[in-house]
Amino acid sequence: MKLAILADNNTLIDRYFLGEPGVSYFIEADGKRILYDVGYSDVFIRNAQKLGIDLLNLDYLVLSHGHLDHVWGLDPLLRMYTEASLEGLPMRKPQVIVHEKTFNHRPRAYAGGSGFMVGEDRLSKYFEIRKITEPVWLTEHLAALPNIPNINDFEVKVPFKQIRNGDTDEDDYMEDEIALACKSEGGLIVMNPCSHRGICNTIEYAKRVSKEERIADVIGGFHLQNPTKELLDSTAAYFTENPPAAVHACHCTDLHSKVALAKVANLQEVGSGLQLEYPA
Repeated sequence: MKLAILADNNTLIDRYFLGEPGVSYFIEADGKRILYDVGYSDVFIRNAQKLGIDLLNLDYLVLSHGHLDHVWGLDPLLRMYTEASLEGLPMRKPQVIVHEKTFNHRPRAYAGGSGFMVGEDRLSKYFEIRKITEPVWLTEHLAALPNIPNINDFEVKVPFKQIRNGDTDEDDYMEDEIALACKSEGGLIVMNPCSHRGICNTIEYAKRVSKEERIADVIGGFHLQNPTKELLDSTAAYFTENPPAAVHACHCTDLHSKVALAKVANLQEVGSGLQLEYPA
């Protein structure tokens, strides 16, 4: 499996890529090409061009959840496909993988809420949309994991504001979040761009679905932003007891949390333009 960070909050010294408070990854596994989230703007497209990655040749577009820093890049992506069509350029339209709740409106105090600028109706005119609620193997070794269960007692203790269900606004526990897990020679590569459902919950669910206990790498935002002492201490204890070979904590993982994790895990630097490769 190969992975390229197309958008992240951080950039790398002497690597002239763009950063933003958003997430986008490009993954190659078993001959399939997957775009995982599209960030907040066109940064992921511009960085992909610098890396020589053709985003007009994708098998899947996986949207981890419906927050603006992961899906607002859909508008420039659709414009890119439209312009390529007008120019007669070769393209392959990806199947979009989402949870059945991904497009639900998330109201906020500010205008428009925190969700999509490009809605399901417009997106479906470009790409086929596949809604999932159970694990799906996108390739022989790569699985999409929706409905991550709350396995431990220290994560997902409070809702993330509200989500609309029909005519009612309900507490939002981010059931629409989709993680990815890939089997490799060294164990599982677990990916979750924001980990609202908890990074430890995500790892345990990935192990359960894949029937693999070894963890080669954990990549993504761990949603440790000003975490409670209980949450941070429990997360650090989990990584102490279940040490991955490597940890790439980024996006929504604050400095204090990274320092704590670096004491118990092999924490690696992450930034736009980073490329990782794992033996099959």
